[in-house]
Amino acid sequence: MTQYIKIPVTVLGATGVVGQRFVRRLANHPLFIIQHLAASERSSGKRYREACAWRLDGEPYGGLSEHVLVDGDTDHAMSPIVFSALDTGPASELEPKFAEKGALVFSNASAFRMAKEVPLLVPEVNPDHLRLIEFQHRHHGWKGAILCNPNCTATVLVMALAPLHQAFGVEQVFMTSMQAVSGANYPGVSSLDILGNVVPFIRNEEEKVEEELPKMLGRVTPEGVEMAAITISALCHRVPVLEGHTEAVSVKLHGNPTPKQVREALRAWKPEPQQLGLPSAPPMPIRIHDAEDRPQVRRDVECDGGMSVHVGRIRPCPLLGIKFTLLGHNTERGAAGGSILNAELAHAKGLL
Repeated sequence: MTQYIKIPVTVLGATGVVGQRFVRRLANHPLFIIQHLAASERSSGKRYREACAWRLDGEPYGGLSEHVLVDGDTDHAMSPIVFSALDTGPASELEPKFAEKGALVFSNASAFRMAKEVPLLVPEVNPDHLRLIEFQHRHHGWKGAILCNPNCTATVLVMALAPLHQAFGVEQVFMTSMQAVSGANYPGVSSLDILGNVVPFIRNEEEKVEEELPKMLGRVTPEGVEMAAITISALCHRVPVLEGHTEAVSVKLHGNPTPKQVREALRAWKPEPQQLGLPSAPPMPIRIHDAEDRPQVRRDVECDGGMSVHVGRIRPCPLLGIKFTLLGHNTERGAAGGSILNAELAHAKGLL
């Protein structure tokens, strides 16, 4: 077996819930090793166990309980790879500084997602968008680059739409989401607001889905990304589920394929991360369910470490042609796991 010298990485926002998921996934990663855990000034200098209220299953603190936290700036937290679990405000300030000094910054924040020179990356969907890094080098003079995760709801949706766009062409999409409370970060939605309830509003969520999807399915040109000509309407709801976003999707496809043809296109999809055997890539990026009551959050969302998406109830839609139920893990595939897979793709492409 080939032995690799592991690449040092930094986790910005390491004490938050997404930061903790980064730490857990990176603790025994075959390519990367944690060099710095970074947090706010009030936590700098403390041991990880002292500053972090660990909220995940598995080994507490990812085995790094004695690791000393550093300030989240380039003087103290510089590594070749930076995984950012920062909120949008701090991300907009700090991430370009790391990119300028040569780091590849894999961001979960929305600050730079729609910037024309920044890849909005899902490795199975648009690996060629890594070419946008060259735009950042030319336009900003950075030695490194920023690469963004999409919004978690958009990530789950585009995983199902990409093989259909490739096989037939997607023209219109109508999506209603039922989103887990973990998507609101900790402590999230008040229990008095969410228990026994459905909240039909998540700030900016519908706009993010409608804006980001055409960019992910677009093509790279010398001027940047040419958006895919897809009309999408999203309705987003918060529901009393801990992890996992469920989406009810109706889609208009060119040529009006049958449900059988749609199912075959989804099953046949073998995108690049699976061909390359990237460590975090699920063996089957889309798991098709034939049972009429699947997928279900409690039974399916943790499959493949939360990195696959699940499609079921593929059937005719009297309005757009095809409809189905979709499920994905918002804080793994839609956050930490997705960013780490982005870094694995960059490594496989010789960018590290």
